Amino acid sequence: MSLDEHRKNVDRIDREILRLLGERLQVARAIGEAKLKAGSPVYAPQREEQLLRSLVEAAPTLPASGIRSIYREIISLSIGAQMVKPVAYLGPEGSFTQQALIRAFGSSVPTLPLRTIGDIFAAVESGEASYGVVPVENSTEGVVSHSLDLLAESELKVVAQITLSVEQCLVGAGPLNEIKRVLSKDIALAQCRGWLSRHLPNAALVETESTAAAVEQISRDPKGTAAVASAAAAESRGVPILTRGIQDRRDNATRFFVIALAANPPGAKDEVTSVVLTLKHEPGSLQGALSSFSDRGINLIRIESRPSRKRAWEYQFFIDFPGHWETPAVQEAVAALKGRCEVVKWLGSYPQSAG
Repeated sequence: MSLDEHRKNVDRIDREILRLLGERLQVARAIGEAKLKAGSPVYAPQREEQLLRSLVEAAPTLPASGIRSIYREIISLSIGAQMVKPVAYLGPEGSFTQQALIRAFGSSVPTLPLRTIGDIFAAVESGEASYGVVPVENSTEGVVSHSLDLLAESELKVVAQITLSVEQCLVGAGPLNEIKRVLSKDIALAQCRGWLSRHLPNAALVETESTAAAVEQISRDPKGTAAVASAAAAESRGVPILTRGIQDRRDNATRFFVIALAANPPGAKDEVTSVVLTLKHEPGSLQGALSSFSDRGINLIRIESRPSRKRAWEYQFFIDFPGHWETPAVQEAVAALKGRCEVVKWLGSYPQSAG
């Protein structure tokens, strides 16, 4: 068979794929109408994770990452056709939070860039946005305290998580010896503390609302300034990248939550539940609370303490563990917790996969 004949076959296959995609989109619209009538959420991360796993298993000779990437965008076309309100994220365009949004929803959904994490919570609570994407933890610098505090106070629920590998870049006009200020979000500057102290020891570190906002600022006033941000944020604004990979750890990653008004129902194969606890002021209260899980064979994935912001020296404990909130084993543990804690609040249950 000649090269031209091979190409004709590829063209024929591509046209058939497009025909089937159109057919799939019609079915997705019908599903969206049924969801609307039933009051069901458009975004169903448990169903999507089950679908992606089944597709990977059905094509063992194809790269799993490739299948997930392709179908992420196919699913995004379907969600975008159903979604009336946008997904809010910490903007502006090019931020790591936008990259996490694309990992979760694909690039075909309407989006709403906002200035602060608080703005994202407010947009979802008011119904201005259907979902929100917020950073919650970095593998190098720990938790994003503002996100955790708002989760503890809000009635919004976590419905999905995304873990994103983070490569920080120094961007700006340069050269290095003329840089007097470095702009970025506080946690991004902290991820690059070692590199900045070695290479720009005399530069002032200036906090901004996001990494992408820092790039926007230096694109307007580049003299003597640089930013710590993603390559995407720099490239989208035509700002030169001076040095790539300036984060202090090669395995630097950030975890993001997708938040919504309604919680996920049980159903995914591997689910995680997040709760926040306030302990009673009595001896052994933390040990007793943790035994509520260990006595039932429930392993804790993560535990983090934060000041409660209600009383001095009172702390809240954020805990992640396997299983959905509504499953019997988890409900038994929760019943025991309520006898040992002043507050037990469910933050959400979501697929364990990081997308």
